[in-house]
Amino acid sequence: MLTEKEKMLRGELYDPTDKELADRRILAHRLSMDYNTTYETDEEKRKKILDELMPNRGEGSFLQGPIQLDYGCFITVGKHFYANFNLTVLDTCPITIGDDVYCGPNVTFATPVHPFDPNERRMRFKEDGSIYDLEYGKPITIGNDCWIASNVTICGGVTISDGCVIGAGSVVTRDIPPYSLAAGNPCRVIRQLDVKES
Repeated sequence: MLTEKEKMLRGELYDPTDKELADRRILAHRLSMDYNTTYETDEEKRKKILDELMPNRGEGSFLQGPIQLDYGCFITVGKHFYANFNLTVLDTCPITIGDDVYCGPNVTFATPVHPFDPNERRMRFKEDGSIYDLEYGKPITIGNDCWIASNVTICGGVTISDGCVIGAGSVVTRDIPPYSLAAGNPCRVIRQLDVKES
């Protein structure tokens, strides 16, 4: 039988009040707050917090802060990841981000999904009287060399391929092909980018 964590990471309906998941969320929320109250010049303290909060990150990664991570351990970022103010990561499913990806202020990665059927979405009661709901998620994948501008929301199930630029204020609900300039709500490809050989 699968644990609730295993169900969650597989994108199946799961109970978010499960103790293992709740404990990790509480820890991640506390570590996010700790990071947010630490001066950016206190690099060693910030690194120590991130080592526990977001251990799967490449060299040269920088998170300006404030940040809010739901679990932190289910996001993997490559080398030279940069996030400006107010990064929000809801990593109920794996989030995989390549090398040299830059995020403007107020970027959100949101993997959670709630059932469309209200019968599945309603609150439920356990034998002890505690209340819970059923949720599921979809993974997010971001390729290398992407620039995600200010106030972008990337929804679960989306893949943004290498070399893309996502315009400010976009809500990305579908896959974006390589080397695209895409923007809007919902986000759509505007044109292909002319990329020089390096």
